[in-house]
Amino acid sequence: MQRIFLNKQSNFLWLFIVCICMTISACGFHLRGMTSNLSFETVSVQGANLSFKRQLLRNITANDLTLVDEVTKADVVLDLINESNRKRIQSLAGTGVVREFELYYQVSFRMREGNNPEWGKTQTLQLRRDYSYNDEIVLGKAEEEARLNDDMRNDAVREIMRRLSFIKTK
Repeated sequence: MQRIFLNKQSNFLWLFIVCICMTISACGFHLRGMTSNLSFETVSVQGANLSFKRQLLRNITANDLTLVDEVTKADVVLDLINESNRKRIQSLAGTGVVREFELYYQVSFRMREGNNPEWGKTQTLQLRRDYSYNDEIVLGKAEEEARLNDDMRNDAVREIMRRLSFIKTK
């Protein structure tokens, strides 16, 4: 009797796992950072050597795209123009001590198809993060600021990949 009960429990567990897997696959779930249905195979990344360029190149190759140095061999050309970081005080305590900061990150780039000599208009990504500040835990807050800046760079890479996915070449 107990063996039959355990069998029913394991059957129910397997049925539950299969239902969850089918639900996730039916909703269009895919791993973060992976872009699907790209209509091109080769990309050339030109321009400035920005802080997130290495991560962008990794994302491009992870999406089964080939990086090429020669613009003439590329289906899509991405030109990284510039990036900027800013930090400003968002709020002060009554005593004049900083309570919150606001971080800004801005990236400018442009794209074009490899066979088209004309660039598309320059696109600008603007990202913003807020964080509270406390003078008593300066090292922790410095690390939090660094992580927020890294997070904004990661978001910029994902957004550039998303915008690349909208280019239709063939």
